Amino acid sequence: MPFNFKKMDIQDVLLITPYIFDDVRGFFSEIYKRTDFLSEKVPYDFVQVNLSNSRRGVIRGLHYQMSPMEQGKLVTVMKDKIYDVAVDIRKGSPSYGKFVGVELNDQDRSLFWVLPGFAHGFQALEDSLVVYFVTKEYSPPHKRCINWLSDEIGIRWPQKEAIVIEKD
Repeated sequence: MPFNFKKMDIQDVLLITPYIFDDVRGFFSEIYKRTDFLSEKVPYDFVQVNLSNSRRGVIRGLHYQMSPMEQGKLVTVMKDKIYDVAVDIRKGSPSYGKFVGVELNDQDRSLFWVLPGFAHGFQALEDSLVVYFVTKEYSPPHKRCINWLSDEIGIRWPQKEAIVIEKD
C-alpha cells in the first residue's frame, strides 16, 4: 500500500497521505510501513505512541526535547481536525526559526512528519483525537517549550481564542 510523500516548504518535513481502502464496512489504511518510509529517507523507528484528546481551541506546544533525547514525530488525526506546526530549531539550518503548518483531519487521514530538531505544536480546530508516534521516549529533564505566541516565529493560529496551560 503506497503512501504519497509530499515535501513541505522546509526540507525533510513531509505531509504523507496513505492509500485508503474504502468499502461498505468502512475503511482500512496503513499509518506506517518501515520500508516505505526508509525509501523516502525517513530512517527512524518509533518507540512510543501518544494519544491526545483536545477540546476545540486547545493549543499544545511548541514542544521539543534537547539532545540526546530529541524526538521525531509522525502525527495523524483520528477524530476531527487540527492545525499542526513544525518549527525548525536546528542551529545553522537555512530555515532556522521558520515554521510550516498544515491542517490534518480525519477525512483524508494525512500524516505530518516532524523530524528531530523541530519544535512541534498544534491547535485543535474541533474537539480532536490526535495520535503521534515518536522516535525517542518522553524525557522530562530534556523537555523544553517555545512560547506559542512568539513574535519571532510569527505563527498565525487559525482560532483567535485559545485554551493554553501555563507551561505552553
